[in-house]
Amino acid sequence: MSYRVKLLAAAGDLPAEEWQQLATGGDPFSSREFLAAAEESGAASPELAWQPLHLALRESDGRLAGLLPLYLRQHSFGDFSRDWNWPPTWQRAGLDYYPKLVSGIPFTPSPGPRLLARGDAPAALRPALIRAAIEVAAECHASSWQCLFVNEAERTLLADAGLLLRRGVQFHWINRGYSDFADFLASFSAEKRKKIRREQRAVAEAGLRIETRHGDEIDATLWQALHRHYRDTFTRYGNHPAFPLDFFQRVGRELGRRMVVFIAWRDEQPVASAICYRSDRVLYGRHWGSDIDCPGLHFELSYYQGIDYAIAKGLSRFEAGAQGEHKLARGFEPSATWSAFWIADPRMRNALADFIRREDDTVQDYAAEMARHLPYHRE
Repeated sequence: MSYRVKLLAAAGDLPAEEWQQLATGGDPFSSREFLAAAEESGAASPELAWQPLHLALRESDGRLAGLLPLYLRQHSFGDFSRDWNWPPTWQRAGLDYYPKLVSGIPFTPSPGPRLLARGDAPAALRPALIRAAIEVAAECHASSWQCLFVNEAERTLLADAGLLLRRGVQFHWINRGYSDFADFLASFSAEKRKKIRREQRAVAEAGLRIETRHGDEIDATLWQALHRHYRDTFTRYGNHPAFPLDFFQRVGRELGRRMVVFIAWRDEQPVASAICYRSDRVLYGRHWGSDIDCPGLHFELSYYQGIDYAIAKGLSRFEAGAQGEHKLARGFEPSATWSAFWIADPRMRNALADFIRREDDTVQDYAAEMARHLPYHRE
């Protein structure tokens, strides 16, 4: 089957009813709501080198068959591609690294679907999206097309299409059929279990009340406090808080139950919060912040509340964001992430393939070493 390619200048250019036909498993980040809010709030705008070129494939009768989120980029800030040293390498070869094309979620290194297909689309649709993306990259004179943080099914398709696969490591909590949080803690060694309970006890003794709210249960006034928590964490460490207040107000309202926020209250004032999102099967931790200094509060809101929520809702995983070896002691396991790279110049492709092969040994050694520090009982 042949498809007609259409490039969209904004996520909002695709009608909501067509986007809803795409099989995303309820992934919040590949939704029209999230991407349109990021673009229209200015967080992911052409002015900040996020130029949308979302690739839509339509059948001969005009029906939408598939979609690939796509951005033309002039720098790498916010896409978590881990390509910091690549531009000088291209430059030494007399080539330009930018622009590059990126299929990823702005400021969100969460694995998920990228090759979005209509639920009844044929198997050939996703390979057609890959071929179309490569053609667009060539037309834009891009150095590369980077499909970042893909899921397992797409990893196979991208490898079959000849893209280079690069492994990363994040720390994910896996639900092994726990009945509740106490059942989860029972799988820990006694020493590690006591440490978790001490941290939780410190939060309780601080007189804090913990509450779970979904996006559509948060009003404008509360969002001001939650955004302050988010913003202050970034500025404290000299980083840029990309998402403005109106982004959160909008995605909270539009995503509703797909946004989950854990809030600590003291004297009826919200003093700390952790903003998460969820799909049909996975909880994603994204942002944390606090007005107070309370031992154990970060772990309670960012990890333990999320684990408890995932168990109660029957979710299979809790992915608490990038980095963080301290997550090991809280039961988060080293898990592979995958990104795929099409490289325009054959010389650079060969050099990058060699680099990725050598890097992968180190990444696998790191994951194996981290796994030795998990807190679970050793049989």
